[in-house]
Amino acid sequence: MARIEYHKKTAIPTRWIIGGLCLSVILIVSSILLLLYPFATKEKLDYFSGQNPILFEGKQQGNAIIDGDSVYVPLTFMQENIDESITFDEKSNSIIITTSDKVIQMPSESLTYYVNEKPVQLHFSPIRDEEGELYLALEPVIDLYPIQYSILPDSSGVWIQKDGEELEHGTITVEDVHKEKLRLRNDATLRTPYTAETKGNEEIYVEGEKDEFYFVRKKDGTAGYVHKRLVNKGKTEQITVAREQKVAALPKIDGPIQLTWEAVYTKNPKTDSIPQMPGVNVVSPTWFELANEDGEIKNLGSLDYVNWAKSNGFQVWGLFSNAFDPDLTYKAFKDFETRQKMIRELLHYSQIYHLDGINLDIENVNPEHGPLVTQFVREATPYFHEAGLIVSMDITFMASGNWSAFYEREKLATIVDYLAVMAYDEHWGSSPVAGSVASLPWVENNLQDILELVPNEKLILGVPLYTRLWAVKDSGEVSSTALAMDEVKEWLDTNKLIPAYDEASGQNYAELYVKEEQTTYKIWLEDELSLKKRAELAMKYELAGVASWSRYFADETAWLALNMEKAVTQDSK
Repeated sequence: MARIEYHKKTAIPTRWIIGGLCLSVILIVSSILLLLYPFATKEKLDYFSGQNPILFEGKQQGNAIIDGDSVYVPLTFMQENIDESITFDEKSNSIIITTSDKVIQMPSESLTYYVNEKPVQLHFSPIRDEEGELYLALEPVIDLYPIQYSILPDSSGVWIQKDGEELEHGTITVEDVHKEKLRLRNDATLRTPYTAETKGNEEIYVEGEKDEFYFVRKKDGTAGYVHKRLVNKGKTEQITVAREQKVAALPKIDGPIQLTWEAVYTKNPKTDSIPQMPGVNVVSPTWFELANEDGEIKNLGSLDYVNWAKSNGFQVWGLFSNAFDPDLTYKAFKDFETRQKMIRELLHYSQIYHLDGINLDIENVNPEHGPLVTQFVREATPYFHEAGLIVSMDITFMASGNWSAFYEREKLATIVDYLAVMAYDEHWGSSPVAGSVASLPWVENNLQDILELVPNEKLILGVPLYTRLWAVKDSGEVSSTALAMDEVKEWLDTNKLIPAYDEASGQNYAELYVKEEQTTYKIWLEDELSLKKRAELAMKYELAGVASWSRYFADETAWLALNMEKAVTQDSK
């Protein structure tokens, strides 16, 4: 029988068991801490890139060039952030800057620039070309804009600030904390790379906050996140940059504007044959027209007309048109020197004829060339204002095509004194459908749209004094003839017609069927009722006034009907 041996097992000491358990707990807790506790990373990132970084609105936006005491910034930076209207004119190789009272031309590779054509000498070129990118010196233009700049210590960055910006001051805590916590982090956590270090009691700017962190900026321009409890917030400072701009001394107009255009095609009217126009305070004769691509201007001005107008208490706003030629407009408006030539000619004529204003009637322009028109107006207005001329421009309601789409209405409204909206033609002369030249609902609806872009105190409501007599044949063929107010009355009397009120158009309407011609004649009247309604519309929206096209079409009832100060609400029937 085999012998079985029994061995006694040695017991594990209790202290070993306890020690093992403690070690396990420590390992587990350490693992959890390693996973969950945000230990600060020691990785550092460069806050700025390249030499002479530009700090603007809380971030780097390109790089400057510093040459001695001169600071140059990219032209694109100025266009994108300070003034989108700054342009580069290729023909003259110049940068063009405009303000409300100045036109500045800065030719490349020149120590001279021009302010309203007056030369200004510099000891350095205001423009630099670095590898095909244009840079603009800040010194000659800083006084044109509500901005200021400073050179940042250490980084040699350029900090550009705008008028009205706020700086909230603060300091870093003086309590004894680990330097890791005083580093400015790329995001609101210690686990992201840092961009800069701070120290106790260091002055900083507080620019924002995220979770439990402030976004702060050092005096050298670098910035990042630091815990809120480590920042003592201080006072808020507002940047104030005062820039003086000359206020134009322009002729005064008592009450709302009541303008009428004088259509001058070949010669001026005999002034002794022009009837009284009670309520009218501005006449705008169509005297000046673009003649060729070199910027020469046709002139039909008349001192006799001016003397008559002034003796009747009218201001005279000479009208300049682009001949309604899109190709000619592009060729003449595309170059700075040609635009300046047109402006000089118009200034010359304004002095000859003692004008009070210029009315710009630019129509039928390719939509892509609209900015050239705006630039012409932008460059012309300071000169016209300097000469004491009121500047107005004619525009249309919003629509597609060459006759409307090119107008940059919102920009134009910031440049000129008045915009006259030609609130016609709803149905043009060759329209395939007969209808009103400008029904009242159509005018009001479009007026509401344009007032979203143009301040009411700058808008003049253009009104038609003509109407169209439509001939609609039984075959469907449609044609029209424009009639003056007296001619409409004569046609109604001849045909023994009494107009009836048309609710849809807000106008009086008449219709006649001529069997022998198999034609129906239709007419929506511009009469005393219609014109009063238009004046009331201008009053309702508190517009600057009304303008009528044209004086030739009016009868004696038109002027008082258009008088905004005497406009009263009238029963539509």
